[in-house]
Amino acid sequence: MKTKLIFFLIVFPFFAAIAKSVPDTVRTDIYITSIHDINFKDKEYTVNLWLWMKYKNKDFDFERNLEVPLAKTVEKSFSTVDSSDGRIYLMMKLQCVMKDSWSINNFPFDKQTLRFSIENSQFDSDALVFAADTVGQHFDPRLTLRGWNIDSVDIATGIKKYETGFGDETLEKPHTEYSSFKTKLIIHRNAMGLFWKMFLGMYVAFLIAYMCFYIHADSIDSRFGLSVGALFAVIGNKYIIDASLPDSTTFTLVDTLHGLTLLCILTVIICTAYTLTLIKQGKTNESRIFDIRSGRVVLAIYILFNAYFILKAGV
Repeated sequence: MKTKLIFFLIVFPFFAAIAKSVPDTVRTDIYITSIHDINFKDKEYTVNLWLWMKYKNKDFDFERNLEVPLAKTVEKSFSTVDSSDGRIYLMMKLQCVMKDSWSINNFPFDKQTLRFSIENSQFDSDALVFAADTVGQHFDPRLTLRGWNIDSVDIATGIKKYETGFGDETLEKPHTEYSSFKTKLIIHRNAMGLFWKMFLGMYVAFLIAYMCFYIHADSIDSRFGLSVGALFAVIGNKYIIDASLPDSTTFTLVDTLHGLTLLCILTVIICTAYTLTLIKQGKTNESRIFDIRSGRVVLAIYILFNAYFILKAGV
C-alpha cells in the first residue's frame, strides 16, 4: 500500500503537468457572404462573413477578445452564444475593412490573395489553439466580384510569432506566440476589357508615330510634329494609369509597355532625323527605302515584344 501511494505521488504531478501544458482547442470556420468595395489604390476591401467557434473554456470570451490583425475596422452586427451542452458555441456576423498588400507587377493580368485571420488577444498558444472546421463550403457559391474571378479558398491554422513580450517582465526573452486561424481567398482579374480600355490610347499614339514612315519626305516637319505629339500622348496615358494604382518600387507591366512604346517612338524620331539627312544629301530614293525598311523593323519589334511581355504576365 505504501508503495502504491509513493507511485501515485510521483506519477500524478507528472500527468497533471502534461494536462496543464496541453492547450484547449477552438474549432473554427467561416462562411464569406460578400466581398465588395475593393479599393485597389488604397489596398483595402470589405468582407462580410459568418464566424463560428466551439470551445470549452468560457474565459476565452471571443465576443470581447476576438482580434482580426489585418483589419482596418471590425463591426460585429450579430452574435449568439449557446452553452447548453457544456461546450460554448459562438457564432457572429462580421463586417471587416481589410488592409492587404497588392501585387501589381502583372497588372492588369494580376492575381491577388485576400487574407483574413483571427487571434485571441488575451490567450497565447500555450492556452489556446485553433483547429479548422472544414465541413461544408467556406463562401457563398453565388458570391461574385465585379471584374474578378475566385480561384480557391484555403483554410489553415498556425502560430503567429511576436518578437515582443508586450510588457510581460516574467518572460526570459521578448517573444510570444499566438494561435491563428487563417483564410486565403485567391482571385484573378477579368483583364482583357480593362487592358484595352487602359492601353488603347497608348497603341493609337504609337500607330500615329508609325505612320510617319509613310509620309512623304516633303512633309518632314509634319513627321516630327506627329512623332513628338505621340510621345507626349504616351507619357500622359501612363500618368493616368499610374494615378489608379498603388505606389510600387518595382518595374511593372504598365511600366514595361509604356517604356517600350516610348523607345519605339523615339526610334521613329531618330529615323526621321536620319531621313532628313539623306534628303539634304540629295539621296531621296535611298531615304524612301530606309523609311520602308525601318518601319517594318520597328513594327515587328514592337509587336513581338508586346506579345512577349503580355503573355509572360499570364494572359
